[in-house]
Amino acid sequence: MPSYRAPVKDTQFVLSTVVGLDKYSNLSGFADATSEMVGQVLEGGAKFCENVLAPINLSGDQEGCTRHSDGSVTAPAGFKAAYDAFVEAGWGTLTADPAYGGQGLPHVVGTAIAEYLSSANMAFSMYPGLNEGAQAAIQAVGSDAQKRTYLPKMVEGRWTGTMNLTEPQCGTDLGLIRTRAEPQAPDPDGRVTHQITGTKIFISAGEHDLSDNIIHLVLAKTTGAPDNVKGISLFIVPKFIVNDDGSLGARNAVTCGSIEHKMGIHANATCVMNYDGATGYLIGEENKGLRAMFIMMNAARLGVGVQGLAQGEVAYQNAAIYARDRVQGKALAGAATPAKADPIIVHADVRRMLMDGRAFNEGARALILWGALQVDLSHKAATAEERQTADDLIGLLTPVIKGYCTDKGYDIATASQQVYGGHGYIAEWGMEQFVRDARIAQIYEGTNGIQAMDLVGRKLGQNGGRALRAYLALLAETIADAKGDARLAPLAGPLEKSVGELQAATMWLMQNGLSNPDNAGAAATSYLHLLGIVALGQMWLIMAKAAHAALDAGASDAAFFEHKLVTARYFAERYFPDCGALRRKLEAGAEALMALPAEAF
Repeated sequence: MPSYRAPVKDTQFVLSTVVGLDKYSNLSGFADATSEMVGQVLEGGAKFCENVLAPINLSGDQEGCTRHSDGSVTAPAGFKAAYDAFVEAGWGTLTADPAYGGQGLPHVVGTAIAEYLSSANMAFSMYPGLNEGAQAAIQAVGSDAQKRTYLPKMVEGRWTGTMNLTEPQCGTDLGLIRTRAEPQAPDPDGRVTHQITGTKIFISAGEHDLSDNIIHLVLAKTTGAPDNVKGISLFIVPKFIVNDDGSLGARNAVTCGSIEHKMGIHANATCVMNYDGATGYLIGEENKGLRAMFIMMNAARLGVGVQGLAQGEVAYQNAAIYARDRVQGKALAGAATPAKADPIIVHADVRRMLMDGRAFNEGARALILWGALQVDLSHKAATAEERQTADDLIGLLTPVIKGYCTDKGYDIATASQQVYGGHGYIAEWGMEQFVRDARIAQIYEGTNGIQAMDLVGRKLGQNGGRALRAYLALLAETIADAKGDARLAPLAGPLEKSVGELQAATMWLMQNGLSNPDNAGAAATSYLHLLGIVALGQMWLIMAKAAHAALDAGASDAAFFEHKLVTARYFAERYFPDCGALRRKLEAGAEALMALPAEAF
C-alpha cells in the first residue's frame, strides 16, 4: 500500500527563500499570509491530504467512476465523503475573492496546497481544480449578474465547474468545432439565451455526484458566426437551471453519454457530454470565447505542471522507502551490513534514480511556487511596470512549467517504479498507478509538443522579445549575486554556461526558424527542455545560497540544509551537462527529420 507525506518543511523553505512571502506584506492578500498563518495552512492541508485523500487513491483507481442508465455518474467509494469534508473545511476557498466567500490568500499559497492534493489523490484534486479555473473565467469576463449567480456557490464548493473544448473531430484546432448556439427570443426581462447543441469529449469532471450543480463553460459557434476560431463564443451551461432566487430549477438538456475508458486517473469522470438544445448563457463578448477560455486554459496549464511535480514527488517518496527496506545484493564498495544482502539503497544505480527524483522535485517545487508568485504579482504588484514584468515572466514560463515539469515528472515516476523491480509492475504497490496518472499530464491542456511550439513560435518573439530579455536579465542578476561566494561557484559557473547555451540556441532559432518554420518545429522540444533545466538551475542557485546562509547562522536543523546543498551539487553535475547536448540537437535543424516521404512511415 503506497503512502504519502506532504513536504511541508521544504515548501516552507521555498516560500521563505525563493518566494520571499514576507517581502510582499504590503500587497492585497499578502498581509494575512504571515509565516505562522501559512504554516498552519500547510500543516492542515498536509493532514487532510495524508489522512483523507491518500487512503482512497488506490481504491478509487481500482473502482473508477460508474455511469448509470439515466446518465448520472457516481464517484468511487469514499470520494463523496472526502469532498464534503473538503468543502466543510473550506479548502476550496483559500485564494478565492472574499467578495464571493473566499479567503483571498495569495495564489502561491493555494498552489502549495494544490501540490499536496495532487500527490495524495490526483483524480480527486481535479474536481476542485477545474472548479477554480471556471471561477477565474467567470470572474474575468462574466457580467455582474453572472458573478452573483454562480460564484458564491462555486467558491463554497457546493457547485463545481468544467471547461468544454474538445470534440470528436478536433482537439487543439478549435476552429473545427461544430457545437452550435442558436439564439432564443428574449424572456420577459429581456435576457437572451441560446440553445446549445453538440458533443464534447474528454470533459474531466463532466458528471458526478460530489456537488449539487455543475457549471459547464462551453465553446460553441453562434448562428452566422465565422467558421473558424474568430467565430467561437463561450457559454455558461449549468447542469440544473438556476432560478432567479438562486435555487435550482429544471434539469438542463446536457447529459453524460459515456465515461472514457482511459489509462489513468480512473476516479475522475472523464465524460462524453451531449448537449441537446441545452440552455446556455453567453459569457463575455460574442465571437470572443476563445480569449475568455484561455484564462481557464492558462490556469489549467500551470495546474498540470503541478501534477507533474506531484506524481514525481509521491513516486519518489515511495521508492525511497522501498530502497531503504528492500534487501538485494551486496554493496560494490564492500558489505554495508553483516547480512547476506544489503538494502538496495547502497547501489549506485538505485541512488542515481532517487537523486534524479529528489533534484527534480525540489527544483520544480521552487520554480512552480515562484511562478505562482508571478501570477499574484501580475495582478497585485504596486506599479504597472512590475505587473507587466510578472505577467511577461509567467507567460514565458507557463509552457516550461507545463511541458518540462510533466515530462520530467513522468520520467521520475517511471524511474521510481524501476526501483521496485518486478514489484513496481504489481498494482498493489501503487507505483504503476503513479506512472499511469503522470502520463496524462504530458497530454492534456495542450500536448507538450504544442507547449514547446507555443514557447518557440509565440512566446519568444512576443512584444519584441520583451519577456525573454527580462528573464535573461533576472538570470544574470542571480548569477552575479552568487559570484561573491566561492562556495556557490560549482553551481553558479555551470548555470552561467547553460545560460550561454540558451542564448546561443535562441540566436540560432532567430536565424534559422523564420526562414524555415520546420527548423523551429524540430527544435522546439529541445529548446523547452533547455530552458527548463536553466529555470530549475536558477532555483537551485537561490536555494543553495539560502542554505549556506542558514548554516552560517547556526540553523538548528543543519542536516536539512546540508542535504539541500548535496542535492544542489548533484543537479549541477547531472542536469546542466544536458544543456549543451540539447543545443546541439536543436541546431541539427529539420532536414533529416523532414526528409522521408509520408508513405515511408
